[in-house]
Amino acid sequence: MTTIQRAIPEQAAELTTLTIAAKRHWNYSEKWIQIWLPLLTISPEYIRENETWAAVQNGRCIAYYSLKSDSEFLWLDNLWVLPEFMGQGIGRELFHHALERSRALGAATLKIESDPNAQSFYEKMGARKVGEQHTEVDGQPRMLPLMKIGL
Repeated sequence: MTTIQRAIPEQAAELTTLTIAAKRHWNYSEKWIQIWLPLLTISPEYIRENETWAAVQNGRCIAYYSLKSDSEFLWLDNLWVLPEFMGQGIGRELFHHALERSRALGAATLKIESDPNAQSFYEKMGARKVGEQHTEVDGQPRMLPLMKIGL
């Protein structure tokens, strides 16, 4: 049975390992993974400062999400599922939990800067693309879908 519980700072290393495993699932080059390591690393301070929830099964964290506020919006900052648990509805369950928490926090909209590989998942969840963030990784152009969902 999977339970969703508030992540604690002591889970930072486990969440970082999970994040990297999920990112590698999309077959990005190891060079890109190394470049992204600072962005993929979850610190105890991050968990203390941002609402972070973990899906736990048999004492093991198998997925998590986090919400982050900026001056204007609430963002789904992370939503990662271990590859061996993808396709089992855990991401959907976490996303719905994130929507409930976003409403409880008083947000009217949840924004998402999506990995291109996750865009279709978020669209199935009801989010819509509202723009693009153009970036570069190791000299290669990269486009990240900007999405939002009304609460």
